[in-house]
Formats: sequence, C-alpha cells, structure tokens
Amino acid sequence: MIGSFGWQELILILLIVLLLFGAKRLPEVARSVGKALGEFKKGTKETKKELEEEEEKKEEDISG
Repeated sequence: MIGSFGWQELILILLIVLLLFGAKRLPEVARSVGKALGEFKKGTKETKKELEEEEEKKEEDISG
C-alpha cells in the first residue's frame, strides 16, 4: 500500500536523512519541514473556506 510505512521503512528513511544532512542539521531540517507542513495545512483550510463561501453565495443568488 502506498503511504503505509512500517517501522523498518521509517528507520531506513531516518538513517538516509541522517546521512544526507548530518546530526547537527537534522533538528533544523525537521523544524523547517514542520513549518512547511503547517503553512500547507493553513493554505488548504483557507482555500476550502473560500470555496465554501463562494458556493453559499451562488446558492443564495440562485434561490433569491
């Protein structure tokens, strides 16, 4: 299954990341990834809210 990682796969990914970035930069990389994911989720929520508002406005125009 895509997106379903076991503990062996996660350990392998962590080891590869550790080798690529080194132990000193790993917290910085993790922080950056966390911030990026937070911004992505925020943008997704804002877009969903805007679409729902537009849909409600269209329904009001049609019924009224």
